[in-house]
Amino acid sequence: MSLDQLRQSLSEVNAGLASARAHADRAKELLEECRRIMVDAQTQAQPWLPTQLPAALDQVESQRARLAGIGDLLDNYQARL
Repeated sequence: MSLDQLRQSLSEVNAGLASARAHADRAKELLEECRRIMVDAQTQAQPWLPTQLPAALDQVESQRARLAGIGDLLDNYQARL
């Protein structure tokens, strides 16, 4: 694989990574909006929330952190080329 081909492949990976980050960010926004709607819909002092919601938010945040780390690694690798 030539250097130009490698750079092209890395650019494609970066584009996919950017898309994955955007999807993870949107997933987090939707989960947070879901939580807000559930809390707003209930006027109880202790509103009911699905037990899975905190775990889902944690998982999405973990994925976002991983994607950010992958992006940093790719940026560093590309800078060395």
